[in-house]
Amino acid sequence: MTSMSSSTRPLLNRRLAEFGTTIFAEMSALAVTTGAINLGQGFPDTDGPEEVREAAVRALRDGRGNQYPPGPGVPELRAAVAEHQFRRYGLSYDPDTEVLVTAGATEAIAAALLGLLEPGDEVVALEPYYDSYAACIAMAGGTRVPVTLRPHEGAFRLDLDELRDAVTDRTRLLLLNTPHNPTGTVLSREELAAIAELAVERDLLVVTDEVYEHLVFDGAEHIPLATFPGMRERTVSISSAGKTFSFTGWKVGWVTAAPALLTAVRTAKQYLTYVASGPFQYAVAEALALPESYFTAYRADMEAKRDLLAAGLAEAGFGVHRPTGTYFVTTDIRPLGERDGIAFCRSLPERAGVVAVPNAVFYDHREAGAPFVRFAFCKRTPVLEEAVRRLKTLAG
Repeated sequence: MTSMSSSTRPLLNRRLAEFGTTIFAEMSALAVTTGAINLGQGFPDTDGPEEVREAAVRALRDGRGNQYPPGPGVPELRAAVAEHQFRRYGLSYDPDTEVLVTAGATEAIAAALLGLLEPGDEVVALEPYYDSYAACIAMAGGTRVPVTLRPHEGAFRLDLDELRDAVTDRTRLLLLNTPHNPTGTVLSREELAAIAELAVERDLLVVTDEVYEHLVFDGAEHIPLATFPGMRERTVSISSAGKTFSFTGWKVGWVTAAPALLTAVRTAKQYLTYVASGPFQYAVAEALALPESYFTAYRADMEAKRDLLAAGLAEAGFGVHRPTGTYFVTTDIRPLGERDGIAFCRSLPERAGVVAVPNAVFYDHREAGAPFVRFAFCKRTPVLEEAVRRLKTLAG
């Protein structure tokens, strides 16, 4: 008998062969081993609102969610999501047939792609993209077709002509992320209207990742694609509690979509985690009902931190692309005499005591992202100030 270790057949599924350990795991481990300040992985270093945390404790003590919650999510959270979508965007969803709770937005994306794609279907996505997009498309047997956001006048811009040209007869789905991680771009009303027209014209489904919906700056507006003519019935909208309420470990996300689309997503989702985060679902339902003052203060706090870090990075010699959304700043390392972002990020903890993430890992076209590096500003102000102090040593 041939042992498994001597078999010539690779153990890893060929669809996942190009994917290894995520860059977030690598860089976070580097932060631990070097004692560097971790501005790489996008998680806050403080907890969210005390009343939301206490709501989770109360749910635990009251025995709500300690056993399997309902497959679609607890009714309280589904109702809260539907109310949130209507209050903020005028989108009306039935909590029973058009809302699904997931184990974070990442599972929602995976379930949407697994439920909606056939092998060989093309998925057009805006590059650079969150690394799970590529892996989930691969697991679903799809083919990813990147359309690259390119730097222009201090921001990253979408070329609508390039997007149109990327759509073929094999295109099944557009995968959009706005506000966009890692570039911080927020698609404008005009851009979204053009995307909606394209989707209707070519009969495309659209999956939108909107987890940074409450983090838009400089007077910008987040506009869900589902609000445009012809889009509600073809759009799967995804968001989560982690980024908005600073409880990333709770892994509570949700999907809103027309019944037929939601059924497809739920069919895949029930064979992934089935259910998750029982007590936290009740707490997130209460979080979504927080007064507007919470969301305003949270956004203002993050905008101030963005300004602090962006200014410090510029003083340290980086080229800074000022984000309009999310909690990341993308920088250009070429003014520092560097060109390889991966090598730069691996050496940065020793050189300056700070961890960042190379944007190249978010690109199919690695060369397009090679000189760009992402820093997270969802940290306490003293931490950001110390990080800036350390990074300024690079300029010397």
